[in-house]
Amino acid sequence: MGFLEKLFEGVLWNSRFMVLTAVIGSLLAGVAIFYMATVDVVYLFEHAMHYADASLNAETRKALHDSTVSHIVEVVDGYLLATVMLIFSLGLYELFISDIDQAHGSKSSSKILVINNLDDLKSRLAKVILMIMIVTLFEEALNMHLNTPLDLVYLGASIALIALALYLTHASEHGVAGAAVAADGEAAPEKHGH
Repeated sequence: MGFLEKLFEGVLWNSRFMVLTAVIGSLLAGVAIFYMATVDVVYLFEHAMHYADASLNAETRKALHDSTVSHIVEVVDGYLLATVMLIFSLGLYELFISDIDQAHGSKSSSKILVINNLDDLKSRLAKVILMIMIVTLFEEALNMHLNTPLDLVYLGASIALIALALYLTHASEHGVAGAAVAADGEAAPEKHGH
């Protein structure tokens, strides 16, 4: 019975290496998105070079400006999505396979790439996904035509909701430590009062 149990536990433990398919796939997807976003930047510069053309009228120049800003937002969105794939890939590797020694031992490594548990991975991914959603909303707002006063209300409400989401994200990171300090600060005078 001990041999079968040991064999089964060995197979079960080594099954974690199946995660390597997700790690490699996410990494390759991230590389592909980085490549696509970089190609978009090259074409963006070629497109923007016409902005200084003296033969453009004001209306064409404005259309070129709006188009360029929209393309820049798309590029930012692409790089953020590629970053999500990179963080996901590194996080899965650290959680299931092994710590990345170069990331932990290097002062120049980004702390965002060091994942200690599943909550760390979810938190980092959630932050980047929130940024992607903000950039996407910004892109949509650039192309939005305000035809009625209600459209302006919707735009204002979406901006307010984004501000609230960013505030809550920031508060969740720093609020726990602040609440502990505040609790200690409130408890301290009571001790002195006795």
